[in-house]
Amino acid sequence: MLRYEIMPEHGIVVLSPQGPLSADDFAKLTRAVDLYIQERGPLKGLLVEAHRFPGWDSFAALLSHLRFVKDHHRLIERFAAVSDGAFAKIGPAIAKHFVAAEVRRFDEKDRQAAMEWVRGSGAPSGGELFGDEGGGG
Repeated sequence: MLRYEIMPEHGIVVLSPQGPLSADDFAKLTRAVDLYIQERGPLKGLLVEAHRFPGWDSFAALLSHLRFVKDHHRLIERFAAVSDGAFAKIGPAIAKHFVAAEVRRFDEKDRQAAMEWVRGSGAPSGGELFGDEGGGG
């Protein structure tokens, strides 16, 4: 299950996986994000909060996830992963190869710094940057 919140005043989507992700989760997310983009334009950022990555409940869910990324990655400026889990330490390094957004990972204790960075008001040194100048390799 994927919980999401769109913060229209900031142009940010906050995602919180609560269990294995389903194709329906991404269908609902896509409808909501597409409506926001249609009405207001590209998103400032996407913040994912997950202690650990819960995986997908089916192959169809994986494909829906990849389709969401493919269709939306150029419409999101910044992507922050907030987690202390092992996947979060490598996930953003992998993601940087597939998304146009600037990508950073933040420890769970630094959630507020992650939110400020996604909004564009945080210090540029916050979190671990993945990209040409970062540790993504």
